[in-house]
Amino acid sequence: MSKVYVVSETTHNIVSAQQYGEIVTILPPNTQIAFSPAPTVRRIKRALEKFCADDYLLLIGDPSCIAIACSIATIKTKGIVKVLKWDKREHTYIPINIDLEL
Repeated sequence: MSKVYVVSETTHNIVSAQQYGEIVTILPPNTQIAFSPAPTVRRIKRALEKFCADDYLLLIGDPSCIAIACSIATIKTKGIVKVLKWDKREHTYIPINIDLEL
């Protein structure tokens, strides 16, 4: 079964993302990366250890942490990553398949 890796814990309602897989939160809210990024990078790497091409990233949180998560995910999948984007008109998540090898 696919997983939806949420970069940072959120108070937003993300229940509808469960249709794409089991929700797995990578980082707690307010993770501080500015003065010591190494612990956060290690934590994201551990959380994404089993990330595969069938999984999704839900890009919520600090843009720096999002960039790290995307980088690690694309390394694990050789340039292919799926993300979920919120469509505020339709009030649902839209899956986006990104292939960096193009």
